[in-house]
Amino acid sequence: MPSARRPLLGIFLAVVVALVAGCTTAPLNVEDRSAPTAAHLKDGPQVVTLPSDDPVPVETDPAFAPRAERIIALDRNGTLGAIVYALGLGPNLVGRDRSTTFPSVHHLPVVTDPGHAINVERVLAQKPTIILAGTDANPKGVLGQLRATQADVVSFTEERSVAATPALIRDVAAALGAEAAGEKLVRRTQEQIATAERSLPDPTGDPSIGFLYIRGERLILLAGPDSGADDLIEALGGRDAGTEAGLTAPFTTVSSESLMRADPDVILVMTQGADTVGGIDKVAELPAIAGTRAGRARRIIAMDETQLLAFGPDTGLVLQALGKAIYQ
Repeated sequence: MPSARRPLLGIFLAVVVALVAGCTTAPLNVEDRSAPTAAHLKDGPQVVTLPSDDPVPVETDPAFAPRAERIIALDRNGTLGAIVYALGLGPNLVGRDRSTTFPSVHHLPVVTDPGHAINVERVLAQKPTIILAGTDANPKGVLGQLRATQADVVSFTEERSVAATPALIRDVAAALGAEAAGEKLVRRTQEQIATAERSLPDPTGDPSIGFLYIRGERLILLAGPDSGADDLIEALGGRDAGTEAGLTAPFTTVSSESLMRADPDVILVMTQGADTVGGIDKVAELPAIAGTRAGRARRIIAMDETQLLAFGPDTGLVLQALGKAIYQ
């Protein structure tokens, strides 16, 4: 399994330009392969939600370091902001990125521009005592620019995967001096991931699952290796349709013919993407999807883009919810 996973959440804000940097139009190379059993799969479209729209704080009044008095957390997935909130430090957040959109932070000023570009003036205007950011922050050199103003900046790996989640939580908690809350959050997250693993049928039947990024009928991308979707699908007991189809880029533009050749049993989409074509029921009717096994059985599963590939404190809950939607 590749060690790094590219973040996906919030890509829609970067429009097509951001997508082009991480996708190709190479044809799929799908050879004959046996169809996995669908005996364990649920038919019909489903919109999956979590028990709470907000991450649930593991503590209400955690201990923290003075540097964590005013926090700004910035990354493409919204993962860092979710971790801060789940640690119980939501009241200390003073700014957010465009991917951190759960209800309890809607009142916070947005300090990133479209395309996830960090707006230095907006960040500094919030007078943060600490800035948490991914190492893939853009524009290039922006973290150095912030540090040059004497801002306290801590950067974190852009890797997002099930396995990397506990370490990321611990690193964020350590930066904020909230190690005790961090360990509680790690334990809770790991327990929820373990519950999700136990809830999967054994065997799962190894269904082929495709993750589609949709923005209207003319922009359909199939996820492949290092997209983050491949890691999620593996954790759900499936095979990533894009990787099996021989894709080498995280996202590849697909035609009706090529997607039918990949022929996934189940298709995952973002709820917001489904909305761009008229809703989840319309996704199964798209020409590129209707002829696939997933399309014929209407096995289309939608989940909010702020949750689906965040790989944050709700990772286990996401896996549980998707597992229930996929399997009988």
